[in-house]
Amino acid sequence: MIGAGIAGASVAYFLALAGATVTVLDAGLHAASTVSAALLNPVRGQSGAVDAGAVEGMTLTWELVQALTDAGYAVPHGKTGVLRPVPDARTRARFEKRLPAELAHTWLTPSESPVPLSSGWDAVLHLPEGGWVDGAAFTQALLAASGAWVVHGRARSWDATSVELEDSTRLEAGAVVWCGGSVGASWAGHPATHRAGTMLLLSRPVSPLPISFGAYLSPAASGGVLGATFEQPSPIWNAGPLPLGSLDWLLKKGEALADMSGVQVTGRWSGSRLSGLRVGQTPQGWWQLTGLGSKGFLLGPLRARELAGQVAG
Repeated sequence: MIGAGIAGASVAYFLALAGATVTVLDAGLHAASTVSAALLNPVRGQSGAVDAGAVEGMTLTWELVQALTDAGYAVPHGKTGVLRPVPDARTRARFEKRLPAELAHTWLTPSESPVPLSSGWDAVLHLPEGGWVDGAAFTQALLAASGAWVVHGRARSWDATSVELEDSTRLEAGAVVWCGGSVGASWAGHPATHRAGTMLLLSRPVSPLPISFGAYLSPAASGGVLGATFEQPSPIWNAGPLPLGSLDWLLKKGEALADMSGVQVTGRWSGSRLSGLRVGQTPQGWWQLTGLGSKGFLLGPLRARELAGQVAG
């Protein structure tokens, strides 16, 4: 396995369940999967799109969280539901057209919302089976539960059965699976679309359950978070500082969701996600799971289970 984010850790976990002995190569740099609170929210963006497999993926992720917790791993999470306020009837209609019958949901008026919202919202979509999970803890627990041997380093090149590290160490294997994200794709020179995202760490949660439209507020293992992916897409990974204009935009988005008075910003997390899902075996013989974007914790384990079945089969 090349990459130890949510994709790599999930593939390692399911390969181990299939009886494989797994080695994971982890560069340990700029990992987007270390996000403090990843939403399990199948209704995406301001269009209300629901990806194929989103409901199944959400169910699987919760099952994994429970299995890891039962096994003694600490995975902070909240299966609290998610609130998706919408600004007008047109947006609600757009959401309604995309909601699959198998997704549990209820429409509420703003006055019926279980938590107070800022003014100006037309309606609130309540997704009772959604919630949040600590990305770093979940990823680390999957990796630990896989029993994988973790090698810290960066891959310089690879083929169907071997990986060469920067220090010229060569690792041999029955199969190679590449799960490099935004940073890994840039290192490898793969053409891709990168989306920078930022999360402000808050002194306390603004709401006991996540609220999402344009940005999201969520509880976390400690305090709360305000996050969004909003910078312009880039053809390369970029770890630059957060522009002041972006910080102001993000804070205003948070205030539009709920009352943030008295909440202090205690820190910042930033990462870059890779868009454009690629899953399966390449013409060169190695396998890949990458490009999950902001849906890593919603769809990553599901796609990883499918891929692991192909690799092990």
